[in-house]
Amino acid sequence: METGSEQFIQLSQDGSHTVFSNKYNAHYHSIYGAIEESIHVFISAGLYFLYRNGHKHVSIFEMGFGTALNAILTILEADRLGLSVSYTSIESDPVAPEIYKSLNYPQLLNLSEEKSSKFELLHTSPWNTEVAISDNFKLLKIQDHIENLELKSRYDLIYFDAFAPSCQAELWNEALHIDLYNSLQKTGLLTTYCTQGAFKRTLKKIGYQIDILDGPGKKREMLRALKL
Repeated sequence: METGSEQFIQLSQDGSHTVFSNKYNAHYHSIYGAIEESIHVFISAGLYFLYRNGHKHVSIFEMGFGTALNAILTILEADRLGLSVSYTSIESDPVAPEIYKSLNYPQLLNLSEEKSSKFELLHTSPWNTEVAISDNFKLLKIQDHIENLELKSRYDLIYFDAFAPSCQAELWNEALHIDLYNSLQKTGLLTTYCTQGAFKRTLKKIGYQIDILDGPGKKREMLRALKL
């Protein structure tokens, strides 16, 4: 289904939408299942992992706001677990309104009218301004390239959801990931779908402990990196 000149909505194999970017020649999510991938890689391996280790407030940095799927899933999980979340996300190419208004996440996630309005607010809230999406979820969206961002905050969790190294090699280099490592609290985490050998070696060199976990759906592996 075409809904914009640069971005197209497509169905993934779990029935949820992903978006294809003409600019980067890449999908925003796994074609095997967008919702399944986001829950597995970022919510279960990241947010829920921290909850099980005693966190009640979680500060998250997301590389790639995209469709806001990770953000709405984080809201749902935070509500379920009684967590407070501060969520910072950077995006250089926001999804067009005709795209996000057509996404089927509210229907597939059985969102109430209240939660559906929060999903819309994730997209319509102003950039570069912190907004309280709910009592326990604060959002700061930054419209920029991450290379221009000075990372000052100390995060508990990084959702690294950039396009693959073959599409955006500059987002997977050592210099950027040193900055991200330094922005994490001690014992902070980075989770990502990417398990390429060069990237794993980069993270180990920086100082992370690498855990290779079972991947979502038909993907064999995913990666969780722990700051020591």
